[in-house]
Amino acid sequence: MSNNLIKSNSPIIYIVDEQSGRAERLSTVLSFISEPHQSCDLETLVSKLNREPIAVVLLGAIPEQQHADIIQRYPTVAFLLLGEQLKAHLQYPNVVGLLTEPFAYASLTQLLRDCQQYHRLMPRQQPQDNKVQFDGMVGNSEPMQQVRFLIQQVAATDANVLILGDSGTGKEVVARNIHLLSQRNCGPFVPINCGAIPAELLESELFGHEKGAFTGAISTRKGRFELAQGGTLFLDEIGDMPQPMQVKLLRVLQERTYERVGGTQMIKADVRIVAATHRNLEQMILDGGFLEDLYYRLNVFPIETPSLQQRPDDLAVLIQALLQRISQRNNANVKFTDRAIESLKLHPWPGNVRELANLLERMVIMYPEQVVDIAELPLKYRHLDVESYQPEYPESLQERDLLNELFQTDEEDDETEQEQQNSFVGFADNGNQLPETGLDLKEHLAELEIHFIAQALQRHEYVVARAAEFLRLRRTTLVEKMRKYNLNKEE
Repeated sequence: MSNNLIKSNSPIIYIVDEQSGRAERLSTVLSFISEPHQSCDLETLVSKLNREPIAVVLLGAIPEQQHADIIQRYPTVAFLLLGEQLKAHLQYPNVVGLLTEPFAYASLTQLLRDCQQYHRLMPRQQPQDNKVQFDGMVGNSEPMQQVRFLIQQVAATDANVLILGDSGTGKEVVARNIHLLSQRNCGPFVPINCGAIPAELLESELFGHEKGAFTGAISTRKGRFELAQGGTLFLDEIGDMPQPMQVKLLRVLQERTYERVGGTQMIKADVRIVAATHRNLEQMILDGGFLEDLYYRLNVFPIETPSLQQRPDDLAVLIQALLQRISQRNNANVKFTDRAIESLKLHPWPGNVRELANLLERMVIMYPEQVVDIAELPLKYRHLDVESYQPEYPESLQERDLLNELFQTDEEDDETEQEQQNSFVGFADNGNQLPETGLDLKEHLAELEIHFIAQALQRHEYVVARAAEFLRLRRTTLVEKMRKYNLNKEE
């Protein structure tokens, strides 16, 4: 069935040539290489192209030398020109090549392949209703488009698929999409992690067991192969499967039948196999850790999932999609500045999409309904050296804060409380008691501030950054206060 599907999607080949003998010879060669085609005149060709503009036209002699007009009128048609006299028309992009007699099998086959490539890579807008719907395949980068293309190509067949890629790149998402776009999509999709199940239980998990087959088998149980009947079985982390189990799996793939553990009845394996691993299976074969025969049984159609580092342009849409899922669970969301997104694009993402999802969940917990900039990102995700906004506050708020710091006590910290009491005693012993007539608190605090800033600057030889750190101030705040109080170093 898959072959019919592929053939029905192949553009038809038209031979248009008033030199009937040449047209017949070309038709004979096309028949020899099993290419569907038909000969027609120019009027018939125009009528057919107006109905279906995707085609391959072998264009020879036509009335009134209308070659340029026809070629330019139908940009979706791949043209092959017949005869050296038409060589000038090779200037047009949709003229793929030139054929001359005697027609050779090799050159004709190569040019037809080039026409196929012209149509396959041609930019065109498909109607929205005809677009293939992918589930969870987020991103429009070239690597993701290639993965979607491969999924579409293999989904209509029953070929075994091996999905390769680092952990966290979405290999199960690819497997599910292969199932959803296949003719088995009405059947079950059954995943099993071959590395998460102990070796002694894996056979029973895959093939099931009969009652009494082993200690604890109190009833007959279906395995994953049987549960996936008519659908797709996804063997995740196939590289972690023990070798004895690899041998049994290989036999099932060869014979398409199996028995439950402890059983004698043969069961037909009507399942499509999709396997995945982050391991290098070819190296494991060389090291003796994976069966070569099993590898070639599984690796009929390989698909490699790109790492997040390979598709940084997808980061923004990935963040949006993941935040939608997180917000449904947490009833909270978060936004990122463009600078934060640019910084995240520079991260290597060793954990791929899974690492990104964890980071987003952390940000939602820490900054619900807020905007996250580079300064709010964990340190290892800050890859841009930009100065974040540092707020300046009115003096009234600063004075209130200073008063709170002067008079606050920590009941849980006896040592700190004793130090504060000693400092206040020292303050009183020095005669700095509250005058009977009162005082200008604002002016008094300003004098204290000037006094301490001047001391800090002198102690650190007017290195502003070190003085600011000593005073627990931001550098910009200290610079403003130095300007305000005229505390610059005297030359």
